[in-house]
Amino acid sequence: MRRAAGAREYLDGRVPPADLASTLADLDRLNAWFGGHALSLARVRRVAAAAPHERTLCVVDVGGGDGAFARRVASWARRAGRRVRVLVVEDDEATARLATAECAAYPEIVVLRADATALPLAAGTADVVHAALTLHHLEPADAVAALSEMGRACRGRLVVNDLARTPLTLGLVWLATRVLPVHPMSRHDGPLSVRRAYAPAELGDLFGAAGVTRTTVTRYPWLGRLVVEATSPHGGHP
Repeated sequence: MRRAAGAREYLDGRVPPADLASTLADLDRLNAWFGGHALSLARVRRVAAAAPHERTLCVVDVGGGDGAFARRVASWARRAGRRVRVLVVEDDEATARLATAECAAYPEIVVLRADATALPLAAGTADVVHAALTLHHLEPADAVAALSEMGRACRGRLVVNDLARTPLTLGLVWLATRVLPVHPMSRHDGPLSVRRAYAPAELGDLFGAAGVTRTTVTRYPWLGRLVVEATSPHGGHP
């Protein structure tokens, strides 16, 4: 399928607070039910296993929405007895405000309002820089800028988890957003997200243009996902 370049989802614009909360809750449930969160958390756990246990693990979640994944990282760290600091980066003011409220019970989570293309982080800040269902919202020039910033901020592993732009994924997402009780915005945005996602070869070009070249792509066809991992130019974990 050709990428739906320039198309806009409801979440790319101003959304009433109640609708925003509902559609982000839908995303959380769909990520939980269909493995999106699990794929990302497995990467965080892998980096943690290679890091000294006594050191506080720093995870940056770019485009982290209402903090759903950040809360999962914090909950896992508590169970595992690991110290962790999770930074949720969100450009949208209303979304950042919602994330702050949703993460209030987790002092290890900090919400930063910032653009993915200009992260307010020092070089090599994070053990993991993560972005899930974020990159497809960006057109190529901004995607390259965001990946460059993510690579700069990372001292360990850069992880991009996004939808696979395939007919199978489109069918699965269309069916899930029609059968399951989700907000009308989710019914619109879900299939469009698939059509906006970048194919593996396109992702390779974007990462290369961002100066992040040591990448691997893992495909999960029946989950409709692909995960790109890159090692940091600042050195990092295997």
